[in-house]
Amino acid sequence: MSTLPEQFKKQKQFLVCVDSDGCAMDTMNVKHERFFGPLAADEYGIKDRETFLADWNRINLFSSTRGINRFKALVLTLQVAQEKGENVGDITALTNWADNALSLSNGSLEAQIAETPSEDLEKALVWSKKVNEGIEKELAGEDKPFPGVLEGLTKIHSLTDVAIVSSANSEALNSEWNRHNLMQQVDVVYGQEVGSKADAIADLLTKGYAADEILMVGDAPGDEAAATTNGVFYYPILFGKEEFSWECLSNEALGKFMNKEYAGEYQAKVLGEFHALLAQFD
Repeated sequence: MSTLPEQFKKQKQFLVCVDSDGCAMDTMNVKHERFFGPLAADEYGIKDRETFLADWNRINLFSSTRGINRFKALVLTLQVAQEKGENVGDITALTNWADNALSLSNGSLEAQIAETPSEDLEKALVWSKKVNEGIEKELAGEDKPFPGVLEGLTKIHSLTDVAIVSSANSEALNSEWNRHNLMQQVDVVYGQEVGSKADAIADLLTKGYAADEILMVGDAPGDEAAATTNGVFYYPILFGKEEFSWECLSNEALGKFMNKEYAGEYQAKVLGEFHALLAQFD
């Protein structure tokens, strides 16, 4: 069972960090298509919903910004909407906060509103809370892990420490992972409240792991960037090929990682596959 980041202590030599939405949990597409995008269109009075939702899905699911933080995604999509003639109001304060805040979460947004009240900040918070509420109430019976995730995590956890490193909120992570019996294969949870994924990995490095003893598993360029920033390894879960990716992780990549054979040729191979997939959509 998992513990809190501040209480977590290293138990094994190696650590595998795992993202949640779109990586372990088959929840990413449905969350964006049913909640994030449509609720943003509602909140900001979008007139051409079809175009707005297509832009939302491109930015969040099918491009090099896949997996971006929800508030950064909101700003990007609203800016595109403005360029196409939509009246979404003044989003200056929201843009500045999303660009500069150390933590992009509901809690940090509430703190910013208390300090410098602004209509665009308040609207973003209302939207984000509605998203969380909708996901928690309506997806409880629909969320599921990708095939092979439980088996893969069970094998990985028998050999390494395991951390969830996600931009989702910890309450949702605990709910989803416990519901599907995945949390018993996890030692610690780093959700959005802790900060960015790069911040989470940086904190985990302070627990005593060497950089070449940490592997970040994710499905988005932001996951790769978080790993690169901290000098640790990255293994991509290829969207559309998730079951294959998890089988390869547990049967091939994990062994290379633990045998100190991951650097160089193998890392380049899996990154090449990942970038080639993204290039099909950019």
